[in-house]
Amino acid sequence: MRFHVWGVRGSRTVEGLHGLAYSGPANWAVKGPKASPTTTFPQAIGLAETWDTELIKQVADWEATEARFLAQNPRFGVSGLVVFAPNADMGRDIRWGRTEECFGEDPFLNGSMVDAFVKGLQGNDPVYWKTASLMKHFLANSNENLRSYNSSDFDDQLFHEYYSYAFRKGVMAGSQAYMAAYNKYNGIPCTVHPVLRDITMDMWGLRGIISTDGGAFKQLLNTHKYYPNLDVAAAECIKAGITMFLDDYRSSVKGALDKGLITEKDIEQAIYGNFRVLLKLGALDNSTKNPYSQIGITDTVAPWTKSEASVLVKKVTEKSIVLLKNENNLLPLDLNKIKSLAIIGPSADKVISDWYSGTPPYTISIFKGLRNALGKDIKIMYSSGNMADSAVIAAKQCDVAIVCIGNHPLSYGLGWGQNHVPSDGREDVDRQAISIEQEDLVRLVKASNPKTVLIMVSSFPYAINWSKENVPAILHVTQSSQEMGSAMADILTGKVSPAGRLVQTWITSIDQLPPILDYNIRNGRTYMYDKNIPLFPFGYGLTYTSFRYSDLKTEKSTIRENETLNINFKLSNTGNYDSEEVPQVYVSYPESKVTRPLISLKGFRRIMVHKGESLLVTIPLKADDLKYWDQDRKSWIFEKGKVEFFVGSSSAEKKLSGFLTAE
Repeated sequence: MRFHVWGVRGSRTVEGLHGLAYSGPANWAVKGPKASPTTTFPQAIGLAETWDTELIKQVADWEATEARFLAQNPRFGVSGLVVFAPNADMGRDIRWGRTEECFGEDPFLNGSMVDAFVKGLQGNDPVYWKTASLMKHFLANSNENLRSYNSSDFDDQLFHEYYSYAFRKGVMAGSQAYMAAYNKYNGIPCTVHPVLRDITMDMWGLRGIISTDGGAFKQLLNTHKYYPNLDVAAAECIKAGITMFLDDYRSSVKGALDKGLITEKDIEQAIYGNFRVLLKLGALDNSTKNPYSQIGITDTVAPWTKSEASVLVKKVTEKSIVLLKNENNLLPLDLNKIKSLAIIGPSADKVISDWYSGTPPYTISIFKGLRNALGKDIKIMYSSGNMADSAVIAAKQCDVAIVCIGNHPLSYGLGWGQNHVPSDGREDVDRQAISIEQEDLVRLVKASNPKTVLIMVSSFPYAINWSKENVPAILHVTQSSQEMGSAMADILTGKVSPAGRLVQTWITSIDQLPPILDYNIRNGRTYMYDKNIPLFPFGYGLTYTSFRYSDLKTEKSTIRENETLNINFKLSNTGNYDSEEVPQVYVSYPESKVTRPLISLKGFRRIMVHKGESLLVTIPLKADDLKYWDQDRKSWIFEKGKVEFFVGSSSAEKKLSGFLTAE
C-alpha cells in the first residue's frame, strides 16, 4: 500500500467524526466511480448525548472496519487509514459554528468519549492498529469567525484542566496523531506553538503525526503575519513538531533546506513519527499476523450494506435522543386512542448530511419512520410548514401534532462562511443568535392543537423559552443519522424509553454568554461556572419512567492519592416502563486554595433498569480525577481537604449527597 508521508488531505487520510466521510457533500470527498456510501451515525454532539462509552467504541470500530474495507477492496483502494477523528475540542460556547463536531462542554465527559472513540478506531491488537486516530484541533479552536487571526488566551491551569484535557486522554488511550488548530494560543499560532513539542511530545509521550490544518501553513504569512516568507515558516513548523502538511509544502521545505534553516536530520526526526504510524497500520509490511489486513479482500460484502450497520445506527440514534419535557405524560403516544397524526415542519421529512458526513446508503426521515411504524391504522397528514395555513389545517384535523424544526448543517447554496439565518452555524461561521426563527411555526401549531410535540432536530442548543413554557412535550435529536426516523418512531411510540442526556447547557438568553473570544471559562461559562438558571441544564434528560436513588454508601470516608473509591447506591425503577438511566457524580472543593469549578463531573454510568427492579450501582471516583494543575510547580496536585459530591440525574438535580476527606 502506497502512502504519502507528508500528504495532502485526501491522499491517505479520511474524515470520520460520525461515520467515515469517504464520499459526501464536501469538496475534498471522493467523487466519481470510486465514490461509495458509508454508514452514517448521528453527529458527534449526538454521539456524546448517549453518555455510553462502550457504544461509542462500537461506532468507531465499525467506522474503522469500513476504512479498511475501502482501502483494501480492489473496487475502491483509495481510502485512508489515518482517520481525522475524534474532535477533542471543547464546546465552551454554543455559538461556535462547529459545535456539532465536538462532544460537549465538559472535559471529563469529552475525555471519556475521546478515549472510547480512539480505542474503537485503533482496535485492541497488541501490535497493529485497525486505523490511526488523528484528533482535531489542538488547541482551543472553538470560534469560527476570525479563527485564522485571533488568539485564544488563558492560563496554564485551564490549559491542562480544560482545553487540552481530552487530547491528553486521547494520547493515553493510544492516539499518536493530532491536527494543530488555525488560531493562536496566547499569541503564538498553534501550528508552531512550543506546546506541540514541550507538552504533547515531551510530557505526554506522543511519537506520531502532528499535522497542520488545511491551509494553516500559508496562514502563518497571510493572516497571522508571523514569518517573512514560507521558507522560514516551513523550517519553524518542522522545528515545532509538525510532521505532516495539509498544504503545498515541498518547495518551501526544499527552500528551507537549501538555505540551511533546517537540516536533513531535522526532516528525518520529523518523519519518524509518520513512519511509526504506518508501521502500526501495517502499511509497510506484508505480515500475515496483521488481523485487519484481509478486511475487504476475503470479506467482499460492503459493511454498510449489512443489517448489523442499520441495527447499530438505530440503537445509537435511539440512545442519543433527549426527552426535554413531557407534561401530563403526553409521550409515549397512546396508539389505542390516536386515530390521526399531523407531522409538520421543515425538518420532518429530511435527513441532512453535514460537511463532515459521508454519503449514507439510505435515509429514513421522521415522517417516513412514523409512517413505516404506524402503517395504515393511523391517518397521517404531512405539511412541510412552508405554508402556515396548511400546517394549521393539518394540526387542527389530527389528534396529535408533531412539529419538527432545527438548523440546516450545510450552506445549501450559499458561499463559504455564510448563513441564511443568524441562528445557524457551521465551519467558518459562528451563530449570531440562539433563538430559532422557526419557533413561530410551533406557536401556530400549538394554537391549533394543544397536544403538540416539538422535535428539535439540531446541531446546537437553542433558547426555546416559549416552547418550554407552552408545548407539552419536547425532544432533541441531532442531524444526519441515516436511521433518524426509525429511531424517533421507536421513542414516540414507547417501544424504547428515551434516556439521552444533554452535553451542553441550554441557556435562556444570549446575553448570558461572555464574549465568544473570552476563553477564560471562569467568567461565567459552562455549567461549571455559570450561575444563571438554565433552560435545560448540562446532563439533563427525562425518561418515560421514574427512578428512586437511595442507600448511598462509600467504602470509606477518605481518599488518598492514586486510589480509586467506589460510590455505591441503589437505583430503583418505580414507574411503568423499562428504561435506562444515567446517574452522574459531581464534586466540589469548598476548602480549595485555588479557583476551581462550582461543580464538575467526575463519573457517570448508563444502565438499564426494568420496571419494578432495583439495582446496586457503583461509580468509581479516581483520586487522579480530583487533582488540579499547579501553575507554579507545573504539575498535577492532589489537594488535601474536604471534597463534597452528589449523585444526580443531571448537574442541577441532586439525588444523593456526601463528602470525603482527601488525605
